[in-house]
Amino acid sequence: MHRGCFKVCEIEVSNMIRKIWEKCFNYETVSYLVCGVLTTLVDFGVYALLREVQVKVGAAQALSWLSAVLFAYVVNKLIVFRNYNIKPSYLAKEFGAFFAARAFSGVLTWIMMVGLVRIGGQRGFMYELFCKAVVSAVNLVLNYIFSKLWIFKKTSNRSS
Repeated sequence: MHRGCFKVCEIEVSNMIRKIWEKCFNYETVSYLVCGVLTTLVDFGVYALLREVQVKVGAAQALSWLSAVLFAYVVNKLIVFRNYNIKPSYLAKEFGAFFAARAFSGVLTWIMMVGLVRIGGQRGFMYELFCKAVVSAVNLVLNYIFSKLWIFKKTSNRSS
């Protein structure tokens, strides 16, 4: 009698794990992660170049963020969420929402980055990159939530 109960529980747990796996590891989440890594590389690359030519931390962070936002919009729209609506009115509304969400997370990222670098004092460029990695992880999660639930939210009539 007890073996049957264990078998039922085992099947239920197995089904639950399968559902979680399918929810977390699908085209959208994996492509978002890949595009997020590419966006982060754009962000880091522009930041490193600007710091190399002695641009201050705050300005370098702002400009690298802007470069990453423009790149992210294109890859998220076309690759991750497969939204090919290019009507000017739709693009303006969608990009406005994307930019607003990224501006919010960008301000938060900028505050975190400058704060962490100041707290660290003169620990050097590698410490700055470590701070940037921590801040980027927080930013990645926030931006996925905004993109999924607000900006590229699937509707029954996407072309309107």
